[in-house]
Amino acid sequence: MPIHHDDRGYLRESRRQVLRALDGLDEYQIRRPMTPTGTNLLGVVKHLVGIEAGYLGTCLGHPFPEPLPWIGDEQAAVPNRDMWATATESRDHITGLYRRSCEHSDRVLDEIGLNAAAAVPWWPAASRATTAEALLARVLTDTAMHAGQLQVLRELIDGRAGSDRDSTGDDRWWAEYRSMLDDVARRFQP
Repeated sequence: MPIHHDDRGYLRESRRQVLRALDGLDEYQIRRPMTPTGTNLLGVVKHLVGIEAGYLGTCLGHPFPEPLPWIGDEQAAVPNRDMWATATESRDHITGLYRRSCEHSDRVLDEIGLNAAAAVPWWPAASRATTAEALLARVLTDTAMHAGQLQVLRELIDGRAGSDRDSTGDDRWWAEYRSMLDDVARRFQP
């Protein structure tokens, strides 16, 4: 898959949006399960640490130097262990790991280039061989998808959505807009 020259910039912006979703929220709000499967803001950030460290570290022959216990030890056997933060894993710890794993990924890509060969050990043997460019595309896709997911979860917590919300309208405008959408939807109610 050809990669655009700006994909690293898009990845950096998606990373900023991921962390922005936690701004101004308290510990309960960032840990609160928001979906039937328990998705929560801090857990998604923790999951992305593994995405960065795995695809743009391990798979490129440059492992992330910090331990990620939810991946490599007895904690890894706990279901969805990478999707929630324990009581002893602070916001600062998880967001710090995320920042450092992103910095590590960027250094690795700078060092080896996008044409470097890569191998994904957890993929089926027949499809493990790939390139740094393909893995960058994978991480960009995952990060952008999760950034959007985090924006929706954040909106459910306090109404704050993407960066363009305030430039579109104030709280009253959004309430009227939502009411108009609800009126249209009710026309199709069974």
